[in-house]
Amino acid sequence: MRSRRGRGSGVRKSLRLASIDIGTNSIRLLVAECDGDRTRTLDRRMVITRLGEGVDETHLLSAAGIERTAVALRDYRSAMDALEPAGLTAAATSALRDCGNRDGFLDLAAGILGQRTEILSGPEEARVSFIGAVSDIDWEGLDEAGLVLVFDIGGGSTEIIVGNRQGITVRSVDIGCVRMSERFLTMDPPSPVAVGRMESYIVGQIKPVISEIVPQGASPAIGLAGTVTTLSAIKQGLEEYDTDRIHHSSLSRAEVEELFVKLASVDVEERKRMMGIEPGRADIIVGGAAVLRVIMDLAGLEEILVSEKDILDGMVIGLYREMTGGAGK
Repeated sequence: MRSRRGRGSGVRKSLRLASIDIGTNSIRLLVAECDGDRTRTLDRRMVITRLGEGVDETHLLSAAGIERTAVALRDYRSAMDALEPAGLTAAATSALRDCGNRDGFLDLAAGILGQRTEILSGPEEARVSFIGAVSDIDWEGLDEAGLVLVFDIGGGSTEIIVGNRQGITVRSVDIGCVRMSERFLTMDPPSPVAVGRMESYIVGQIKPVISEIVPQGASPAIGLAGTVTTLSAIKQGLEEYDTDRIHHSSLSRAEVEELFVKLASVDVEERKRMMGIEPGRADIIVGGAAVLRVIMDLAGLEEILVSEKDILDGMVIGLYREMTGGAGK
């Protein structure tokens, strides 16, 4: 699939905008120039804060997770102040959907950011992720139906979306790298029995969704979020994060299988050495890779495109359209 960068289009006013995604595993910031269809990154950051740590079991945010996330939000506030975006949109996903003490955290976040964070439903999270993921693809290079499969493997949930320029079909499943790791992978390294139970559970949750909405062998297929980008970095042997080499790189089914087996067979310290640029994901990467492996197997995907354009970019595009009365749609 070809990138849409550089494609000629009518001139639209560009706005500098910011978005913050408060996830189960990490909190991320994007400051970008946006023309309503595309984003040009000025600053993109990610900090692993584990806000959703333990939420699967307790349905409560921990004090430690809240404090780690608040520290990251204060840092992001400073970064945004330096770049002076014209607008900000902030959203939270699976962890806050599932917990009973979210109001206190939302009050804290509002005090730092100066505005309320929206809690996105699973389908809304998927819709915005899809907008971001397809923002720089070449629709004219696709087949007549123009169907694109996008999946976003988060910490607490995975969103699966099939769509084109006319509309999308969305499913959100409560399976993510943190949730699966906490539920099944309690030994270090995980036992083959535990890995097998986890995979069986993931298949049971994902198979009905794939059967219902995903065409067999769907192409192109785009993978989003930290599990996918980290696996791409490991495959390429990157010693430091390189957006240009990760964005629109590819992962084959065989490569994902090989990486999954290697990561699942060693302990956390060895995984940290293998991962290099993302050691903070070492204890949850096996759970995330298992979700990716199952999706590719069930959907018959021989290869996926790795994208850094995701929910953050979709949020910025949505904010642009809101601020300009729908321009750029």
